[in-house]
Amino acid sequence: MTLNGIFNINKPAGKTSFGVVALVKRLTGERHAGHAGTLDPDATGVLPVCLGQGTRIVEFLMDARKTYRAEIELGKATDTYDSSGKVIYQGDISGIDINKVEQALALFRGNIEQVPPMYSALKHEGQPLYQLARAGIAVQRKSRIVKVHRLELLTWQSPLIALEIECSKGTYIRSIAHDLGEALGCGAYLKGLVRTRYGIFDVKEAISLLQLEEACKKGNWQRYLYPIDSVLEDFTKIVLNEAGEQAMRTGSLLSPEHVETQDVKENPYQRYSRAYSQDGRFLGMLQPVPDREAWQPKKVFI
Repeated sequence: MTLNGIFNINKPAGKTSFGVVALVKRLTGERHAGHAGTLDPDATGVLPVCLGQGTRIVEFLMDARKTYRAEIELGKATDTYDSSGKVIYQGDISGIDINKVEQALALFRGNIEQVPPMYSALKHEGQPLYQLARAGIAVQRKSRIVKVHRLELLTWQSPLIALEIECSKGTYIRSIAHDLGEALGCGAYLKGLVRTRYGIFDVKEAISLLQLEEACKKGNWQRYLYPIDSVLEDFTKIVLNEAGEQAMRTGSLLSPEHVETQDVKENPYQRYSRAYSQDGRFLGMLQPVPDREAWQPKKVFI
């Protein structure tokens, strides 16, 4: 029997996100599994791994905010922007103090423009950028706007600084480290990274791969699964009546007459909503049709 849900895995250093998913598949025997929010091999921390029908809500999970603890070393820059690369520049940090660091950090709060690093999984003409980078090929990358909701300086002990960063999807912490070095004029790279939070998932509650392995041996690994809809609590909740549930089963358009109750957090016709039956079963996600004050089933879990 296929089980549906989401693991909050504490990814260890030295393992790829894909490798974690492969191990989860082998341990649980579940064929359908996938992760949300790739972590670099050297990074650790929260990696949501979805099982079964849980893989179908990854696109909604991707929008969740993420929080990181980043250790950055000033005075050196690497080709990968992190500790896995080779040093390509060394700068003078003798004139850098905490005041200059704070002033530079102000540039990285709010909406910021960021160029993805060459050593990333983004594709250029169908080929991952990191493959081109390893072949010595550099291509022009378009800048993108990302949002840093919060950036705090935790510690400063030259040449190392520790930051806590809460940001939107698509934010490269490696690029923040590199660009900080550029702003200070001394170079910098990401020395270490821990993702401490991803949406509702906190690293303090994450399970290690060893814990999961032990639970699989005992046959009680299901207790670590979060329900699919647990990660969707930011979306408006709509309870459908019997006619609405039937309409959702057939993928038909839903109108206000199909709604029993509605927990409106914002305009329900401007954003996805989660749908439930009258007895509390999660039915799926609804896509708004604003010009008709209606919803179209986007993901159906009945």
